[in-house]
Amino acid sequence: MRIDILTLFPEMFEGPLHTSILERAQKKGLVEIVLHQLRAYSLEKHHQVDEYPFGGGVGMLMRPEPVFAAWQSLCAALTQPPYLIYLSPSGKQLQQTDLQRLAQKPQIALLCGHYEGIDQRIIDQLADEELSIGDYVLTGGELPAMVLTDGLVRLLPGVLGHDESSDDESFRDGLLEYPQYTRPAVYEGAGVPAILLQGNHQKIAVWRRKQSLLKTWRVRPDLLAKARLDREDRILLAEILAESNLSYKTLSIAPLVNKDDL
Repeated sequence: MRIDILTLFPEMFEGPLHTSILERAQKKGLVEIVLHQLRAYSLEKHHQVDEYPFGGGVGMLMRPEPVFAAWQSLCAALTQPPYLIYLSPSGKQLQQTDLQRLAQKPQIALLCGHYEGIDQRIIDQLADEELSIGDYVLTGGELPAMVLTDGLVRLLPGVLGHDESSDDESFRDGLLEYPQYTRPAVYEGAGVPAILLQGNHQKIAVWRRKQSLLKTWRVRPDLLAKARLDREDRILLAEILAESNLSYKTLSIAPLVNKDDL
């Protein structure tokens, strides 16, 4: 995969792109990440890229010319235009399913906005998608671009130590990940759950699924209401609610259809 990042501050990416998994993925040739300085495409004397908005208002906007010029230069160097994503707080909130979808594309480009935003014509004519990492405002699109890049690259085949390493992570199937433990078995008086020390992988798998359901219920009940729960999941969830003396009304999801399942 190739990822092109169009930004006013390419130096912000130097640390993240040359550390840990992202660095190893590039060295292995599994991903190519190219930074583009948008100021280099400005025709202004001092490489200015911002301008006051028509109609007045507070702040400045990124002008269209440098972005269009950078995009045209990028497309001319490739066999086909990459899939362009504009990082913006007004975009669709990024989900794990978006990362899984984008990981299937051979080339993507990330446009980092700045100031009060960018000229709408850039979004209308160039962007394939507008994404946000949350309902808050940052100084620019650089940090969201780093988040998207990190989440995306780790899904590429061969990037993680084992291809199945990302299979059990949070949000993979709509639930949060179960708690995990390592040595020592007892630390400061707190022990590891006994079931994890018994070597029964079938029971461990059931325990982990139940803990995943429990953690999602406690921390993100909104996710649980939308999660893909099969019959076994609903049985485990019923057990959790019974143990906690709670009802399905607290979760806003449908109960088991057949009480005999219990």
